[in-house]
Amino acid sequence: MKSLRAPAPLRFFILLAFTLFFYHANAQFGRQGMMNGRQGMMNGRQRSAIPQADIAPEKEQPKTAGEMVDAEMPSITQALELNDFETAVMSSILKKYVQERIEAQILKLPPDKMKEVYESINKRQDEELKTGLPPEKYDAFLELQKKGVSKTLKEKKKKKKKKNKS
Repeated sequence: MKSLRAPAPLRFFILLAFTLFFYHANAQFGRQGMMNGRQGMMNGRQRSAIPQADIAPEKEQPKTAGEMVDAEMPSITQALELNDFETAVMSSILKKYVQERIEAQILKLPPDKMKEVYESINKRQDEELKTGLPPEKYDAFLELQKKGVSKTLKEKKKKKKKKNKS
């Protein structure tokens, strides 16, 4: 009886053809051929059939009173030409009363009551600033509140230019 086994070179060629075919399939389709179900044998980027939910960006936390005042103090210091001591005094007073305003907003009082609370806070802040700052700096701060920081800085630049031209 004759053996149905292929000769050794033919078996090698068939094995080589299957190996190259599965290697090509893996490269083209991202699969590992017949070893598709085995986790340890898989190569390449794995994809999940379950879609990934988009992660919502975190809501920005509201700024604290200190952060708000610290952000504005350089421009206030420049506009009022405050020294270090005056800057420290003004900063601490403003932080205290900005915190009170934030707390009043959290309470969500009726409009007429909110107006009374704000007036009370403003009155106490003005009294403290009046005692903590020299009179000319306090008056300049009141003017700054009316006009705004940017407008006051622009006016100071214009005055300096006029002085330089004269």
